Amino acid sequence: MRKRISTPTVAQLEEELHRVSYLTRFHGMLRSTISVLVIVAAAAVLVATLILPVLRIYGTSMTPTLADGDIIVSVKTENYQKGDILAFYFNNKILVKRVIAQPGEWVDIDAEGNVFVNGERLVEPYLTEKSLGECDIEFPYQVPDGRLFVLGDHRATSVDSRSTTVGCVSEEQIVGKLVFRVWPIGEIGLIR
Repeated sequence: MRKRISTPTVAQLEEELHRVSYLTRFHGMLRSTISVLVIVAAAAVLVATLILPVLRIYGTSMTPTLADGDIIVSVKTENYQKGDILAFYFNNKILVKRVIAQPGEWVDIDAEGNVFVNGERLVEPYLTEKSLGECDIEFPYQVPDGRLFVLGDHRATSVDSRSTTVGCVSEEQIVGKLVFRVWPIGEIGLIR
């Protein structure tokens, strides 16, 4: 026996045309959405890497200003002032310290941990305690050209420009200036 093939009705053809048209629009929208998401993700990675690096703080060398686990946004700039907090590369790690002196300036630290730049004692409201810390350089110390003298805010534990291991920071090492804390949520805001 032969099977009889039925001819579709106009309503069935219109319904099938509507279904195929919907699927075509859906797949087009899905492709364009994925394309936009990939482009946005790539742009975010470029911005986060080249312009506004996002960093996570590890350790206690910058307490009380920054704590272990804080997430910070930094800004790439070429102008660094005393008091700015920098992130810089050192031995395949990123360290975070505060700028204390510029190239050519003289730094001195007494036994109690008081810091003097060009003979003037620094006012450091961000410190909770002072300490000479780990120091193997001779004071007074002149900051070399093209370098910055940096110290951690927790002077007793910080390894920084007072040690020849780290030394002064060159501009090539600098990742950026830390400007904004995004985590923890209760402490979101500008960094001072």
